[in-house]
Amino acid sequence: MTQTTTRVLEPSDLGAALAILESEPVVNAFVTARVRIAGLDPWRLGGEMWGWYADGRLRSLCYSGANLVPICATPEAVRGFADRARRAGRRCSSIVGPAEPTAQLWRLLEPGWGPAREVRAHQPLMVTESLSAEVTPDPLVRRIRKDEMDVLMPACVAMFTEEVGISPLAGDGGLLYQARVAELIGAGRSFARIEDGKVLFKAEIGAATPQACQIQGVWVAPEHRGRGLSETGMAAVLRYALADVAPVVSLYVNDYNTPARRAYARVGFRETGAFMSVLF
Repeated sequence: MTQTTTRVLEPSDLGAALAILESEPVVNAFVTARVRIAGLDPWRLGGEMWGWYADGRLRSLCYSGANLVPICATPEAVRGFADRARRAGRRCSSIVGPAEPTAQLWRLLEPGWGPAREVRAHQPLMVTESLSAEVTPDPLVRRIRKDEMDVLMPACVAMFTEEVGISPLAGDGGLLYQARVAELIGAGRSFARIEDGKVLFKAEIGAATPQACQIQGVWVAPEHRGRGLSETGMAAVLRYALADVAPVVSLYVNDYNTPARRAYARVGFRETGAFMSVLF
């Protein structure tokens, strides 16, 4: 009989956890980036990292913080993580991860945690290692300076509200969200086209490791949509990402957002898998 167990990982488990995370560098970029910076201490990490062991060997992970994220999770590991999550009670605002294990995790948790505010069952994961020759990068898209945060914030709030369905200013008045925006600006990973003091296009490189990075927060001002700014803007951000951050760039998009999927494909992204998000 295979002996299995789950437990909260400790700082001494960092090497084993990183080995699992880096086995799928694109899919795991978000969590890998956090772990590389913060390690496995729950206070610094912003949550616990659960490990699933089979015969004494660490096989799968699950990040439990503001998001619940299954990582390289086998069906047996998902059951173990679901049991632990049920006992702990829901403390996350979403469950997100590769579609198959996330769907299994939600099936097990829904009786106790449901209903969800929204379930996005299929969000294509798109990846590229090069720029497309079809789209010329927008020369006016550039890195945002620290003194431009007040200009950028309204666009960030509008993007988040449009995408998630609630304002990031709710609850703590937006303190955590503003801190995250400031962090990305300070790291040189926030980009926009600004004209007359207003943001026309913006996007961020939200997660970054030496192996892969992930673009997020893509937004075009409503009055400027339909002009191709998402394509030329994304090409500009992609050029920065490939030159300065990582050799592989990814993003994931809602399957119903056909215009965005077409735009990203023109810029050079191809679909390689799918994520799933459960929003509370």
